[in-house]
Amino acid sequence: MDNQSQKEQFRDSISTVSEQGKRLWIYPKQPSGRYYNARTIFSWFLIAFLAITPFIRVNGHPLVLLNILERKFIIFGLAFGPHDFYIFVLGFIAVIVFIFLFTAIYGRVFCGWACPQTVFMEMVFRKIEYLIEGDAKQQRALNEQQWDSEKIMKKGAKYVIFYALSFIVANLLLAFIIGSDALIKIITEPVSMHVTGFVAINVFSGIFYFIFAFFREQACVIVCPYGRLQGVLLDQNSLVVAYDYVRGEPRGKMKRTENRSAGDCIDCNLCVDVCPTGIDIRNGIQLECVNCTACIDACDNVMDKISKPRGLIRYDSLNGIAEQKRFRLTPRIISYSVVLAAILSIFTYLLVTRSDFNLTILRTPGMLYQDQPNDKISNIYNLNVVNKTFNTAAIDFRVKNLPAEIKILGDSVKLQPQGVYEGRFMIVLDRKKLTSLNTPLYISALQNGKEIAVFKTSFLTHLNNQ
Repeated sequence: MDNQSQKEQFRDSISTVSEQGKRLWIYPKQPSGRYYNARTIFSWFLIAFLAITPFIRVNGHPLVLLNILERKFIIFGLAFGPHDFYIFVLGFIAVIVFIFLFTAIYGRVFCGWACPQTVFMEMVFRKIEYLIEGDAKQQRALNEQQWDSEKIMKKGAKYVIFYALSFIVANLLLAFIIGSDALIKIITEPVSMHVTGFVAINVFSGIFYFIFAFFREQACVIVCPYGRLQGVLLDQNSLVVAYDYVRGEPRGKMKRTENRSAGDCIDCNLCVDVCPTGIDIRNGIQLECVNCTACIDACDNVMDKISKPRGLIRYDSLNGIAEQKRFRLTPRIISYSVVLAAILSIFTYLLVTRSDFNLTILRTPGMLYQDQPNDKISNIYNLNVVNKTFNTAAIDFRVKNLPAEIKILGDSVKLQPQGVYEGRFMIVLDRKKLTSLNTPLYISALQNGKEIAVFKTSFLTHLNNQ
């Protein structure tokens, strides 16, 4: 085996599995530093958004609702339903392109800073674990010791808190899906009235508890496809958490009496100790790396102690490290940006021009006109109205350019939330007001007295003086 093959041998296995195929439990040392502090603050904003958003209401409806089961969606006050499927398709395409573009430029920044798995695991559950069981050495010692009162108390307290937090997270997630009002009913009313909701909450609670108490980094390494996608999306110019091997090699332990000629890396192994997925960032880009920046903080702290400049591990591109090149736009980034800008422009236009109602008025095919008493004449029109809102709506009609009477043939135009009305109406005009066989009409649709649409159609008749 040549030297290059030996260097790349670490890629043949993952850090959380032993040679015997058993899982290696990761005990990451608690990180500290500027990036960790920034991530903590940012995470609390994200958690606050998650906790508060389902209970904010706009016009009587949640600010955000993602009801997949009933195909009801509200995004920051804008209601979407099955009738807006084309907008969701375009939005989904925009998200996919954005992922390609964002990853091509910034790597896995999302994973380390905004992914719910990382935010809850590292900024909530892991902090509680450090508080109860101590740092990595204390956790390892606690797991290896015999079951006694101390271990039972600490483990019991940790798992009880973990399940309580998982239960809260499950309730918040369900609030986004079914709405806060429905969630409060499930909580306050007897279980027999909401068996499905009660089961859903407990199932989600169990899943979250399993992930954060036991599965942990395996969700990123095994389940999440994003880590594998980065092998395709990243290139030599992508911004990643990387080790500056040019400056750091050759590694060597530092001694006070040594006239050091080796690289800046003193092989303290702290970058490995703090890694939540157990990798050695000095080996290069790996699918397990979630760009959490814990290794950057650990290395910077060491550099400060040995009076070396920070940045031995830093955000940079591989070209930036190897050739000291600054970040530059590549043809791929430019092409992604152009496509994304075009899709976002179309998506924005559809959102801006989208109306709460979709109305269609057409003359009834195969019918000309009908003579009415008192020298009046009528035409019949087909009407289709789609209510895209989550409110009950009544629609009225009037002719704008001529004095006319509109008669709805059947029930009045009253629509349920996300409902559809299909029917007919008749327009009656005084024959004396008509001067041609085909008269243009402008029909105004009103909801609560407010004009929501205007349609142009034609009115057919015959004239007595011809």
